[in-house]
Amino acid sequence: MRDVFWIIPGIVIGIAIAAPAVVLVRRRSARRARAAIRKAHTHQRLSEIGSLSQGLAHEIKNPLSTIGLNAQLLLESVETLPIDDQTRGPLTRRLGALGREVERLRDILEDFLHYAGEVHIEPRPVDMNELVAELADFYSPQAQSKGVRLVTALDPGLPACLADPSSLKQAILNLMINATDAMGRNEQGAERTLTIRTLQSRSEEGEPVCCVRVEDTGPGVSPDSAERIFKPYFTTRKSGAGLGLAITKRLIEEQSGTIELTGHEGPGAAFTIALPVARGAG
Repeated sequence: MRDVFWIIPGIVIGIAIAAPAVVLVRRRSARRARAAIRKAHTHQRLSEIGSLSQGLAHEIKNPLSTIGLNAQLLLESVETLPIDDQTRGPLTRRLGALGREVERLRDILEDFLHYAGEVHIEPRPVDMNELVAELADFYSPQAQSKGVRLVTALDPGLPACLADPSSLKQAILNLMINATDAMGRNEQGAERTLTIRTLQSRSEEGEPVCCVRVEDTGPGVSPDSAERIFKPYFTTRKSGAGLGLAITKRLIEEQSGTIELTGHEGPGAAFTIALPVARGAG
């Protein structure tokens, strides 16, 4: 009986000690639940805004197409009017400018829809070397037409990466096009070489990753631009909406990869994509 009296105070003390911990756990659970609800509401709100934005962009695209078509028809009509060249000249220039601005707006809307739209990712083991070789063969004529020498440096021991082939191709191609455009701003006679390199590395967590690096010999990227280069609507070019690299970043991150600018001010710049190694391939 005496033992029982010893046990009961112990139980009481244990409950007294545990009670605050239980209250703390409950409070933490409540906070997590509220945070989850806020996150879900935010996600839903962003989804709604995204849907509205895409709908608005589509609504703008349709009348733009009509405006562009009518501008072209008007231009053709003006060119056949029985008027002197001094009168016809300003009319054709204005209509030509109108048509070009319509095309520019359509391109911006296309980029926006691509950026804001849903990305369908189906990861599977991908031979990065084979994919890069196919892209190089496809892009080589365009590079040559811009006076750019295209070079590949493929790691023969590279394991298969886990990626969506279509999205990965689009991301690498975007980088190749950007690199070619950058080298177009080189001084006359300057070297123009585009190098696509595959290599093995490790993530910040120490996990093995497959990398593809797109290197150019262009003017490079200033430190100020480097900090903003993946942000939507940031561009150093006279034309373009500034969504190309933002789209590329999204395509890579959607498949658990990373992309970073690994070369800054000249000569040239380099962008590196890193993707996880396919299970059983490392």
